[in-house]
Amino acid sequence: MNRRTFIQLSSAAAAGNTFLTAMGEPQDGRLKNWAGNIEYSTDQVHYPRTVEEVQAIVQQLPTYRALGTRHCFNRIADSKAHLISTRDLNKVISLDAGARTVTVEGGIKYGELAPYLDGQGYALHNLASLPHISVAGSITTATHGSGVGNGNLATAVTALEFVTPSGEIKHFSKEKDGDAFYGAVVGLGALGIITKVTLAIQPRYLVRQNVYEHLPVPQLKQHFSNILSAGYSVSLFTDWRTDTVNEVWVKNRVDQGAAPAGEWYGATAATRNLHPIAANSAENCTEQMGVPGPWHERLPHFKMGFTPSNGEELQTEYFVPLHHGIEAFSAIARLGGQISPHLFISEIRTIAADRLWMSPCRNQDSLAIHFTWKPDWPSVSQLLPVIEKELAPFNARPHWGKLFTMPPATLQRHYEKLADFRQLAARLDPQGKLHNEFMANLI
Repeated sequence: MNRRTFIQLSSAAAAGNTFLTAMGEPQDGRLKNWAGNIEYSTDQVHYPRTVEEVQAIVQQLPTYRALGTRHCFNRIADSKAHLISTRDLNKVISLDAGARTVTVEGGIKYGELAPYLDGQGYALHNLASLPHISVAGSITTATHGSGVGNGNLATAVTALEFVTPSGEIKHFSKEKDGDAFYGAVVGLGALGIITKVTLAIQPRYLVRQNVYEHLPVPQLKQHFSNILSAGYSVSLFTDWRTDTVNEVWVKNRVDQGAAPAGEWYGATAATRNLHPIAANSAENCTEQMGVPGPWHERLPHFKMGFTPSNGEELQTEYFVPLHHGIEAFSAIARLGGQISPHLFISEIRTIAADRLWMSPCRNQDSLAIHFTWKPDWPSVSQLLPVIEKELAPFNARPHWGKLFTMPPATLQRHYEKLADFRQLAARLDPQGKLHNEFMANLI
């Protein structure tokens, strides 16, 4: 059954919003990203509420980029001319129970969509560590959650609607567009403004979250696969200071069994809720201690209504083939003395392989090694080439929305479908309206 809901799920529409002349949100300066490390290069920010408004805007602008929830730590979404925010394109359009899909506007946040789906008896297969990010922004950068059998968030997409730079509405679907569909999903903002997304859904499920402390690294190396597949979603948190992993977060679907109590591979079960950064309060974090709860209140690490992670921070992440996971972990561990003074925490997760052309997990089950840095770019910028050199033997691919220093030539070698992606981008944007400095290094 196809039920049109057109539910407004955020209060953003109440904010001041003028068509084609809207400025950035701050009253005291230019718009910044979520972490504050990026100040966008223009204050010309447009906030369309309808697809028709998007069409009218793009036809008038010479160059622009799409802007989501501003959670990228680099300049992938930056423009020196104009930004088009999808903030107010944030509605559920339809839920098709027969097809098990939901269609939404691109700017809706997962933290807004997930409670709606749960209330209708449905769920998504995966969620990122924080629910504050938009659907369109997440899929176009291949943002992910965790799980040996779980693909990144973009793998739930079954259809997309873009407004191309000419103002044309373009649709891609898994059913009708074959390989081109896999090129369009992780589009890096190079193909148009994503106005609608159709996602695969499944029956709602409950999840328990258990946390273990002080996992000995020798045990991790000896039982690497067993530990990382111990739950529906597993995250390792380490500061690389000692020969133990600080915390292991194991999220199990209630219908697939419970996590073990007490000692586990030499780690001990936590006796209280924890934050990934031990010094921080767990108030911002989702419920732990094995208490069952809805999927969307356990799969993320952080609650929708609270500041996620540390707030003022920088982030970097690299993906390596899972079969090189122990070697890659060991390579970073050797750098612990250099890394740890500048680090809040690292998170290590697995993500299943996919077919998406520009996904870092294309054709490989992956281990993601994430770094949440203190907000000191001069120091971090010196460390990243060292980390990238250590991970080079494993053909590491960086997260598109986070900080890296990998040369364009190296980056391009990791994507065998890059030439096809360039052709797709040139077909949809022949005038290069969507180009910026970040994309110039790629396409």
